[in-house]
Amino acid sequence: MERTLIGLSRMTRSQKVVLNTRRTLIYIILTILALLCLFPVFEVITNMTRSTGAIATSIGFWFGDKLVENWTGTFARTSFRMDKAIMNSLIVAFASATLSTYFSALTAYGLQVYNFKGSRAIFTFILVIMMIPTQVSAVGFVDMMTKMGAKNTLWPLFIPSICSPVVFFYMKQYMESVLPMEMIEAARVDGASEIRIFHQMILPIIVPAIAVQFIFAFVGSWNNLLVPSLLLDGGPNFQTIPIVVAAFNDRSNPQTFDLGQVYVVIFLAIIPLLVIYLFCSRFIIKGMTEGSVKG
Repeated sequence: MERTLIGLSRMTRSQKVVLNTRRTLIYIILTILALLCLFPVFEVITNMTRSTGAIATSIGFWFGDKLVENWTGTFARTSFRMDKAIMNSLIVAFASATLSTYFSALTAYGLQVYNFKGSRAIFTFILVIMMIPTQVSAVGFVDMMTKMGAKNTLWPLFIPSICSPVVFFYMKQYMESVLPMEMIEAARVDGASEIRIFHQMILPIIVPAIAVQFIFAFVGSWNNLLVPSLLLDGGPNFQTIPIVVAAFNDRSNPQTFDLGQVYVVIFLAIIPLLVIYLFCSRFIIKGMTEGSVKG
């Protein structure tokens, strides 16, 4: 910091002008890019307040007067229950993100710390599973759940998240770069159990990785349409947000199709994602800051 201040004090007037000009241009460009990224969100908010005809004919640069009508019409649908869909999606997304991050971190810790015969084969097998698309295994999974009588229940949507190869691979790679083996060995000498070491020593170290993967897992589960649409077909009480969004966006029936209500549903679907990101991002920033200070 002191070197930077000394360097700035030795700069000539023309050099300072050039530096300030470059910074101003960078800030202007970044501001424009931020506004471009936020414009779609602004469009969703403004279209919530407009009629179907206005949305279809022009871009909404300002708010309309149909917010109450669109909002009440969205929750008045008898074939859909927005409150139930939001609750179902929250349960599934939170459970999926929690199970996938915790058990993937636990598995990655076991393969990283213990050198046993077959560990390389297990790691390779998990990578092979990671390459199989969800669409390939969805048919067999739905058939198995049907035979088990698990259709129109929520647990088949988040229990399989315990085995998440993508999250495991990320955790494994992260642990390879930050895991302090000397500290683990010292804890073992002091008599700490492996479970205690994992929960009290390892988890605090990998909080940034857990936060990142929690966000990704939550968003992936929240936006998942394929498997819920195959398993949940029991009516309004067995729906998630993606199913409701797809149903509201069905243009086959002009009498029930309403673009204003579609944007209300999209807005409601975005809010939990923003909350989760804002909540978890502070752990990511905190972890990066602590790492830079300790390093």
